Amino acid sequence: MKITSVIGMVLMCLSLASCGAPQTPESAPEPTAAVTPEPTPEPMLIDTMTVEEKVGQVLFVRYPEQSELEGLMALKPGGVLMFGRDFEGLTRDEVTAKTDNLQSMSDIPLVIGADEEGGTVVRVSSNPNLAPEKYKSPQEIYAEGGMDAVVENATEKSEMLLSLGVNMNLAPVADVSTNPETYIYDRSFGKGYEETAEFISKTVAAMRETGIYSVLKHFPGYGEVTGDSHKGEVRNSKSGDEIRETDFLPFKAGIDAGTSCVLVSHNIVEGLDSENPASLSETVHDILRNELGFDGVIMTDDIDMGAVKDIENVYIRAVNAGNDLLIVTDYNGAYSQLLEGVKSGAVSEEMLDNAVAHVLKMKGLME
Repeated sequence: MKITSVIGMVLMCLSLASCGAPQTPESAPEPTAAVTPEPTPEPMLIDTMTVEEKVGQVLFVRYPEQSELEGLMALKPGGVLMFGRDFEGLTRDEVTAKTDNLQSMSDIPLVIGADEEGGTVVRVSSNPNLAPEKYKSPQEIYAEGGMDAVVENATEKSEMLLSLGVNMNLAPVADVSTNPETYIYDRSFGKGYEETAEFISKTVAAMRETGIYSVLKHFPGYGEVTGDSHKGEVRNSKSGDEIRETDFLPFKAGIDAGTSCVLVSHNIVEGLDSENPASLSETVHDILRNELGFDGVIMTDDIDMGAVKDIENVYIRAVNAGNDLLIVTDYNGAYSQLLEGVKSGAVSEEMLDNAVAHVLKMKGLME
């Protein structure tokens, strides 16, 4: 066949194809739906923090001398605790300027706390410039006006503190004592376990509604003892079963009402841990977390108190026991010991992160 004939046949076939001969074209690709990329979540604050900043956040430091303030704030503490001397003689404007200055010196919001229980512990209302008179104890208020008056007083105190820039009241006292001879009686509600539980529940609810951090103290219950842990070792000989059936009731009531914090005492509570102060006892902290279901901030009582201040590696032991905030006076010593503890492995970063997470959640900086 001549080449020209072959070419002609090929051209004819192409012509037929182009004029409607059936074809099976390849399926057209389905249009691709527009995909909106997921926004990159903002990193949690804890993920952006250095180890040094995390160590600072577990320290709740007594307000220092003015000359030391800048050095303290460089450590980025979790909070500052103010005592009577820090309010003495100041006007309302001077106190708010003082607390505003503290917050302005910290790029992480501070807990600013005070003990305003009423009665024998009145760090703020002892200054007549700040309150018309010292707040009475819950015992006295209850005797005069019943539970409604107690709740009204809790709200009034909370509003007064918040107006001064104090966002935590280290109250209410959940310890139970009906014996005037015991150490804690004057600071307690002075009634039995059920009545104290009602007082705690309603007081915590009032404080929460007002917007101030509440602190139940002194877990697992000071008990009917006469010793003062500010001065030295105190032992509570109650059995574990009895403590669970009695002393725990007000703490459980406060936890259920939504308390922000639970403060753990330095007493040795033999029925729970016969060897360690409660503040340094992993067993006591495990009970608080897992038996009572508390997921907020656990803090120590002041580590400068006689019952624990001379214990070796006390700050490391406090974090390892499960505390999230440590009330300290010697902030440089606490900071140095904890930082070295993390670097050496005596404190795991996981343990430190867990403590910091509780503090940041309370401050509203983590979900």
